[in-house]
Amino acid sequence: MTGTDPDTPDNAPPGRQGLARSLFRGSLPRWRGGRYSLSKLFLNFYLLAMGSFVAIAFTADFIISTAQQGITDDYARRFMRGTITLIEDELFRHPRRQWEQKIQDIDGKFSYKLGIVERRTLDTRLTSAQVAKLDAGDIAIAHDHDVMYHRLGNTSKVLVVGPLSASRNPEEHAGLPLDLRLRLLTWSLIGVIFAVALWFWVRPVWRDLETLRQSARDFGDGNFDTGSTVVQTQLFSPLADTLNSMAERVRQLLATHRELSCGISHELRTPIARMRFALEMLSETDDIDERRRLWAMMEADLDELDQLIDTSLTYARYEREIPEAHFSSVRFADWLADEVDSVRLLGRQLQVTVDTESLPENLHIDLDRKAMPYALRNLLRNAFKYAAREIQVSAEILGERIAIHVDDDGIGIPEEDREHIFSAFTRLDRSRDRSTGGYGLGLAIARRVLELHGGTAFASSSPLGGARFTLTWQAHQ
Repeated sequence: MTGTDPDTPDNAPPGRQGLARSLFRGSLPRWRGGRYSLSKLFLNFYLLAMGSFVAIAFTADFIISTAQQGITDDYARRFMRGTITLIEDELFRHPRRQWEQKIQDIDGKFSYKLGIVERRTLDTRLTSAQVAKLDAGDIAIAHDHDVMYHRLGNTSKVLVVGPLSASRNPEEHAGLPLDLRLRLLTWSLIGVIFAVALWFWVRPVWRDLETLRQSARDFGDGNFDTGSTVVQTQLFSPLADTLNSMAERVRQLLATHRELSCGISHELRTPIARMRFALEMLSETDDIDERRRLWAMMEADLDELDQLIDTSLTYARYEREIPEAHFSSVRFADWLADEVDSVRLLGRQLQVTVDTESLPENLHIDLDRKAMPYALRNLLRNAFKYAAREIQVSAEILGERIAIHVDDDGIGIPEEDREHIFSAFTRLDRSRDRSTGGYGLGLAIARRVLELHGGTAFASSSPLGGARFTLTWQAHQ
């Protein structure tokens, strides 16, 4: 934690420390100066895809050839049986001692080789199944050499025909065999066509990768105002959307952080200044009553600081991430009356009434019993600051939603400011007085709580002549 490399002793020689530092740095990804190489990306995709395609093609060809081997052998036997029979009849017209010479004469008339071998020499060259066919007078085919064998009558001589393939008779076909040339041409055309198609696919992918890399680099450098990341292909569209959402969320968190930092630093100045003034006055007076008054002022300032910190932390928690709601069903009229009674003492001499007459009897509503009271109490504290004589809390059912109204007979809120007051650290000009101004966080927290419930909080004019604040959300979650 002091800047030295991990796992490197402090007393290690300079050479070892330099080596350890180099290895440690070399293991880290170097993305800052790097770029995605289009040619390298294309080559990797091409080799992988083309290699896989060739392997699949050869495997499929081998399987098909093996499956069709019996059909091919039967066709070759029927195709060559007449030729082999004619050669056999021609040989039997001559004495056996002339067969070698005669087969050489006949061989010159065919494009494949003819020969005669002894039967005993084939035991190691043919399989047992092929030997059985040969001894039965049938034609045996050796696939490894593309050669046919046929026993000449009951003699020990065997007629050898082949190799039949042109590729095994190079003297008849100069240069590359035709089938090999066709294969090379076919695979060359496939490779070129595939390369062109892959290029047109890889290029947009590479361009999107570069866009995402640049966006990630900007975010890593703390630049979140570069605009949305736009990609051209559907492949990276979900990733780009996620990246844009992340950037927007980070921007909101940074804005909240700046807002809280500036707001709290501003709000802290007044109680701290009053406490400093009270301390100076306390050191200069010996009057007991004055000292008690100054102590009371400092205790009030400490309470104000504690409330500011608690409120700011609550707002930051709701702004950082919306917590998971834990809904439970409550008997709504009783719950509302209990919550109002819990803060009624803060209303001093104000008349606070609760009206639930319009609600059905034994109405049960789903809400978060930990979060919703915080929203309602913030509205009541706000009403306590501005009401002149009376505050009225009422509730009503609006379709499938429940609404709570908090009305006061205070100075009201201009229509153009009714949405703005739900922003953090916002106080209207007429409420700058510390006795009523607050911190501008209570209404912001109330709206966050209602968003947790899938509802909202808003302000309007009150029938009492002041302001009305309304909380509304789905009655049954």
